[in-house]
Amino acid sequence: MNATNSPVVEAIVQTNAVLSPVNSTVVGRIYQYFGHASSLETRLLLIVVLAVVLHLTGKTIKNLSEWIISKSHSEQSPFDFVTHQPKFITLIQLFSNGFTFLLYFLAMGLILQEFGVNLKAYLASASILGLAVSFGSQSLVQDVIISLTLIFSDAMDSGDMVEIAGTVTVVGRVEEIGLRFTTLRNLFNQIVFIPNRTIANVSRFPQGGVYAYADIQIPNGSDVPKVAQTAEAIAEGMWSQFGAIILERPTVYPAQMAQAGGWEYIRVHFKIWPGQGSLIENTFRQQASRSMKTFDPNYADWQVAVTYRAATSVKKL
Repeated sequence: MNATNSPVVEAIVQTNAVLSPVNSTVVGRIYQYFGHASSLETRLLLIVVLAVVLHLTGKTIKNLSEWIISKSHSEQSPFDFVTHQPKFITLIQLFSNGFTFLLYFLAMGLILQEFGVNLKAYLASASILGLAVSFGSQSLVQDVIISLTLIFSDAMDSGDMVEIAGTVTVVGRVEEIGLRFTTLRNLFNQIVFIPNRTIANVSRFPQGGVYAYADIQIPNGSDVPKVAQTAEAIAEGMWSQFGAIILERPTVYPAQMAQAGGWEYIRVHFKIWPGQGSLIENTFRQQASRSMKTFDPNYADWQVAVTYRAATSVKKL
């Protein structure tokens, strides 16, 4: 069989006819390579090599794009145009997965064509088989549709801190929104795979965590700067010990006067992992009240109030 009249070459010529002029040069070179192939083994090898090269090229582009996006989060990055586009990472991942599947699907068709299988019949049978599978695998179709809905509805993006409710409730940081599964990393550093069809509700934490505010009432007649220094030392110690739960260095604000009651207090701002408020309500409150007893032996736990709300803009200590 003449290599220039092989089914592989005919398939490439047909592909070249529908491609844009920009890609015609590349396809023409591939045509030349196949045109010089003199044996079945050589043509099969070229098909496999071409598929692997294209796969590696797509993977390289994906990794490079994700690297550019990660670099854009630094202040010195020249790629600031994607700094606030975590959705771009998800779309790249979906495109890469789809491109890889399509690439090897077509490569398999070309290989089968070398053994006498008609390419059109292969594509038609694959379409019929895919339709049959879709009817028999409604869960797969639901996963795909819901994944696209999650992506384009801004329900969540890669890197978001979310709480997903469904068959089970999971809190974590979104690693990837895939066609079948949404992947989260939870507090225990576990990778959790959630089937998209089971997602019933998504609670998104816009700040990447929960803001907790501990207001420490200053004991009457005490040295305010010393009280503030004590509160800051406790907050720093908590952050050092519970860095996996307290996500950022705590902020200690200067003394403020309560609008009603006539007492002064110091506010400590924490950013914590969702669902871990007991760390502030119990551990921090106990340590703070115990330290305040050195200023006032009658100091009570209730004088350290913990709330979860937006704080008034004040200067940092």
